[in-house]
Amino acid sequence: MRRYILFCLVVLQALLAWPAPLSKEARISLLTSSPYEAEVFTVYGHAALRVCDPVQKFDVVFNYGMFSFDKPFFIYRFVKGETDYMLGVTPFSHYQIEYQMRGSTVTEQILDLTPEERETVWQALVENAQPENRVYRYNFFFDNCATRPAKIIEENVQGHVDYTGWTPERQTFREMINYCTRNKPWLTFGCDLVLGMPTDRVATPHEMLFLPGYLAAAVRAAKIVDESGNARPLVARTEVYPSEPEDVEPTLFTPVVAAWLVLLAVLWVSFWEIKNRKSAGWFDGVLFTVAGLAGCILFFLSFISEHPSIFPNWNLLWLHPFHLLSPVFFCVKNRVRAFYYYHFINFVPLLAALVGWIFVPQHLNIAFIPLIISLLVRSGMIVWQGRRAGRQ
Repeated sequence: MRRYILFCLVVLQALLAWPAPLSKEARISLLTSSPYEAEVFTVYGHAALRVCDPVQKFDVVFNYGMFSFDKPFFIYRFVKGETDYMLGVTPFSHYQIEYQMRGSTVTEQILDLTPEERETVWQALVENAQPENRVYRYNFFFDNCATRPAKIIEENVQGHVDYTGWTPERQTFREMINYCTRNKPWLTFGCDLVLGMPTDRVATPHEMLFLPGYLAAAVRAAKIVDESGNARPLVARTEVYPSEPEDVEPTLFTPVVAAWLVLLAVLWVSFWEIKNRKSAGWFDGVLFTVAGLAGCILFFLSFISEHPSIFPNWNLLWLHPFHLLSPVFFCVKNRVRAFYYYHFINFVPLLAALVGWIFVPQHLNIAFIPLIISLLVRSGMIVWQGRRAGRQ
């Protein structure tokens, strides 16, 4: 990745030194690539802008989707929502080969722009590519590799881009991204866990352009309307560079399977406790430690990170940092009483999370249900054991 970015920067510096305006033969295109299932960040597809000038003999792609894992504290910054992406410039031939090797089909929509509009778009791209401008704060829904090309086009045509010819089905943000991750159940599980109630808002047609596939569909039906009301299609013609996608192997160990295995283990341990009149405190220590650590991550994302559509998140009712109090009570002298009071209180939000989802406008991943029941059963068992110990 580091060498690739260095190569792009070299190409960029050479391009920025090019003084001449575009020739009349130049064309500007929107490139959209189909999803690639092998990487988490490529399952949503990709978009970029191509500038080809056969007279001046350059053919380059402006790619707003470049980032580097080598940046210091990348994981922390990514979790906190401080991920910086940058605009890179690569030769089209390299871009095409890269996506064909992935198995992604690249669709090129050649824009029907006037020479003045092409020059304006070109100058805007060159300006964006300047060292002081090329880095931007990435936002998955509202500022990404697809929204940036759309904005460049919209702001540099003579008139405005009219998308009213595109009438997509009404969908929430979550429905759209869950469709993209349909072959990756663990990624869907993670997104459903950390993305809060705002993700279940119905997106406007223009907001749907954050996904490259929807951007391509909208541009295909769009028109440029000038100040006099005259309209022309935004796309002059379309070229497709096909590629064979890799076969996706189904995953047998899905979050639903894992969640039901956890619930079966919880039920077995609870039955063993009742039958033998003993307490499996070690099991609760492990279970609630894992839940508490997951709750800490969820709390951090909800209240500290800058990610959009994270808060409010009703998953905090059943997955919260206070679960870590349960293993802490092992160090308390009168831990039976401490366990009793904590889990007596903890039982209420767990039950509210299980029942209340009927009324809360936030999507519930089906794998959450066995996990909530697991925590609910263990909290209930600890309360029952505490009351039994009190009677004795």
